[in-house]
Order: sequence, then structure tokens, then C-alpha cells
Amino acid sequence: MRLRNKIALGVSLAAVAALAVWALQAPPVSAELAEVKRGVFEQTVSDDGKTRVRERYTVHAPLAGRLERIRLKAGDPVERGQVVALLAPVAPALLDARTVRELRARVGAAEAQQLRARAEVARILAQRDQAKADFDRQVKLFKDGFISATAREQAELALRTAERTVEAARFAEDATGHELNQARAALARYQSGDAGANWEVTSPVKGSVLKVIQESEGAVALGAALLELADARSVEAVVDVLSQESVAIRPGMPARIELGRGVAPLAARVRLVEPAGFTKISALGVEEQRVNVVLDFAEPLDKVQTLGDGFRVDATIVTHRVADAIKVPVGALFRDGEGWAVFVADGGRAVKRAVTATQRNGAEAMVEAGLKPGEHVVIYPPDSLRDGSRIRAR
Repeated sequence: MRLRNKIALGVSLAAVAALAVWALQAPPVSAELAEVKRGVFEQTVSDDGKTRVRERYTVHAPLAGRLERIRLKAGDPVERGQVVALLAPVAPALLDARTVRELRARVGAAEAQQLRARAEVARILAQRDQAKADFDRQVKLFKDGFISATAREQAELALRTAERTVEAARFAEDATGHELNQARAALARYQSGDAGANWEVTSPVKGSVLKVIQESEGAVALGAALLELADARSVEAVVDVLSQESVAIRPGMPARIELGRGVAPLAARVRLVEPAGFTKISALGVEEQRVNVVLDFAEPLDKVQTLGDGFRVDATIVTHRVADAIKVPVGALFRDGEGWAVFVADGGRAVKRAVTATQRNGAEAMVEAGLKPGEHVVIYPPDSLRDGSRIRAR
């Protein structure tokens, strides 16, 4: 065979071999790459919550009566001492002989109770005087050495007990006096038919009306809630977080509060982590232990015109912050034994490299060793990706 033919045959065999090797090679894996950066890293706790006014005042009816219609509406300003509601006495029941006899019997019973209480006070006063005289004699005998200290102490105890009994009896006498006055007032009201004067309910603070609980006219009982008052612009945010995450939150930590679209996040600070948790059912039906975290707004609310009580907010609490850290997307990390590893893009291939990731948040991880800024890593590496595999960036 001529030399030229041999060379042509060799070249053909080499081409066939190269083609076979190329055909047998695995195709490159399509991967998404992200750059390793240096910057500020924050470890945060994020959850939703709501705003609430700092000081809420509920105005209650100081006595039972007929409430006139409240003219105030939610959002109306009020001044301290301003009349916010008006109570009128309830019309008395129809007068009949039986009612009069019952009221007179009640007055008579109250008078008898008062006389009995006065007699009891007189009896107990006499016992107190006797106990005091006995105590004085026991003190003199003790000084002369005729009785023991125990006997003197017993006499002193008897005197103290008598004095306390006198106080209790006087309280009982006062109570019977109040009952007698009430019975006489009820009888006089039924006999005269006088409806009495109206009672003005005033505002305890300066602020605005949050809610009108009882707006329509009608009879109300003693202690019935009428209105809720507060300074609607003096608000705070309450965020319930998982109890496992609350252990890392401390008062004074910075936070960001997002109110909605078109409004820049507002700076805030943690004021209180409530000491008691509660059980809450998640959207998936799982019981979770949650803790309320109270946040104070760190900047004025002038740029927010409609913020008030009970508005939904999204809060992000910064529990750890590093100003100069090497960061990678958290999706680039995967477990490699007891540690963490990433795939680094190097010359069109994926190279597995162990890294030390100390802190993570929902989007980024802080790496202390194993990576340099400017390198590119594979995000969410597929199961088919191996160390040394060819990759094609998406």
C-alpha cells in the first residue's frame, strides 16, 4: 500500500474515532448561573401582621338608661370632656297597688336591717371596751410579774380582734344605710312619676372616633359599650411569628414594614416580644405556636394618608446583619455529607466545591470560605448534574 493511501486511511480512522467519542459523550446540561457577590447580608424573620392604635378607650354606659341616638361617626374628632352620648332614665313601670306594697315592704326591711346593724355595732363596741380594759389590766399585771408574756399576748390579740370586728360591723351598718336609701328612692320615684334628668357621657381623651358600637336609640344596661376612641395616627404594628423564630428577636432590632403597592417600606424597631404565645391554625390546617412581636414606626407617617387601626402589613425583622459579606443565592447550596457544596462554572464545566455557609435567609446565604466574588454558581442544580459535567448557561 502506498504511503499516501496509508495516511488517508489513518486520517479517516481518526475522524471516525473522534466522531464516535463525540457521539458517545453526554450532551451539556442546561443550567442557570448566578454571580457570587459581595455586599450587605441580612438574616431576617418575615411575616404578616396588622396595625393597632396604641391607646384605645372604650366608652361604657355609667348607668342603665335609655340612650339617645349617637350623632358621631367613625373618624370624627373629639375633645377631652366633650359630650359623646346622652342617657335618659328609663320610664318607670306602671304603678299598681302590689308594686307600692312591695316597695314599702322593701323600705321596712331595709329599716329593720339598719336597726339591727346599729344594735350589733353597739354590742361589739361594748365587747371592744371590755377587751381593752382586760388588756390594760394584763399589761399592769405583766409589769408586776404576776402573769406570763403569753397571757399578755392573748389579751392583746383579743383586743385587736375586737377592733377588727368593730370595723366590719360599721361597714355592715353603712351597707344597710345604702340599701335603705335605694329603697326609699325607688318608692319616691314610683310615687312621684318624675323621670329625672339626663346624664351626659363625656370623652376621656382627645382623639377621634374609631367605632360607634351602639348608634341607634334604645335602652342600654349598666356598663354597655357605646364607642371606641383613640388617636388614629398613633399606631403600632403587631406581627405574629413562629415561636422558634421569636427566640432570635430582641427589643431594639431594626425592621421594615410594607404597607402595600406604591408605598415605600417604612422603618420600624422592635419594642416588645410578648412573653406568652398562642396556638394558630395555618392555611394548611397545621397547628402552630405563635408569638406577637410589637413594632414601633421609626419615621413619621406623613407620607401615608390612609394608615389606621387594623390595616394589614408585611413586616421584615432584621435579626443579623453583616455589612461586607460574600453572598450566593440560597438555591445554589446543596447538602454534601455533613456540610454544604455548590457547583461552580469553570471552563464550560460544573466543578463541585465545598463551602462554609454560616447564615441564610429566604433568598441568600452568607459564605465564609470556598467562593470568591465574581465566580458563577449553578442555581437549583438538577439531579443529572455531576462533578465535571458539561454545562450550557440558560
